[in-house]
Amino acid sequence: MRVSRGVIGLVVGALLLAGCGSAGPPEPATVTLYNAQHEDLAQEWVRDFTARTGIRVEVRNGDDSELANQIVQEGQASPADVFITENSPAMSLVSDRGLFAPVEPAALGQVPPQFRSAANDWVGIAARSTVLVYNPRLLPADQLPRSIMDLAGPQWQGRVGFPPGGADFQAIVSAVAATRGEAATGQWLQGLETNGRLYQSNTATMRAVNAGEIPAGIIYHYYWSKDRAEAGANSANAELHYFGNQDPGAFLSTSGGGVLRSSDTPREAQALVAYLNGPDGQRVLANSTALEYTVNPAVPSNPRLPPIAQLGAPPIDPNALDGPRTVQMMQQAGLL
Repeated sequence: MRVSRGVIGLVVGALLLAGCGSAGPPEPATVTLYNAQHEDLAQEWVRDFTARTGIRVEVRNGDDSELANQIVQEGQASPADVFITENSPAMSLVSDRGLFAPVEPAALGQVPPQFRSAANDWVGIAARSTVLVYNPRLLPADQLPRSIMDLAGPQWQGRVGFPPGGADFQAIVSAVAATRGEAATGQWLQGLETNGRLYQSNTATMRAVNAGEIPAGIIYHYYWSKDRAEAGANSANAELHYFGNQDPGAFLSTSGGGVLRSSDTPREAQALVAYLNGPDGQRVLANSTALEYTVNPAVPSNPRLPPIAQLGAPPIDPNALDGPRTVQMMQQAGLL
């Protein structure tokens, strides 16, 4: 019995030593990403980022306002490490609550000031241009409006469509308010309520223009660009009008990314944000089917798109766009 116990003791000791000696490197951190960007683009980014860094990313998908409000409700207990959106009003909501950590200088420096919060707590990762999609058979080019504000005039009654319930259109309204003030925006919204035909989405609006239901609609550029790059089923009869001239209708919406103060993996979270607007992440965007604009000047956008420098977008602090106030104004106008 004494021999057996001694042997057992030696075996156990050897196993413990072997276990200590064979301990591998620590498991890589996992970053939780609250994703309000397009799911296919986000997955492309995540795959490439993980392949380059070994950092795992757990993705939770939702829309802009849904995830922004969830983060606000969760507060310092939020499991999110990084939040990315399609439009900036959702980023502004989280920023206003002080829930973002400062973005590290390396990521801030990768984009021009127009594509980052003036508070330096979130940065742009992509952009999309406001456009008027129109049917040339119903609306000749020489009759196109000079400004998006013109669409509130009586000559546009029953001739323009838009999707008021979506975050995209609400961001456009926020930009009108930021550039023209609330009084002018309220009058414009009242005109749209009188003139407009309402649709569920940008795609539905474009489809109605393409089918000849209405002459024109307010959307973002990439819905048309993506459809044209495919079979053109919803865009073959439609063209895009870029307002330019720093008109509110030339608004360039910034998709944002930021790190939550509550993150328990801040180093890895900052690395993800820096990747998204860095050269590697922007190349993934430029080569994707998303057809959104890159925001890092070192990486050209997809050549199918008009150069961003030619869009004539109005200068707007993307963190100044007030989503909740926009919803109130649209409700007052009867659009929501």
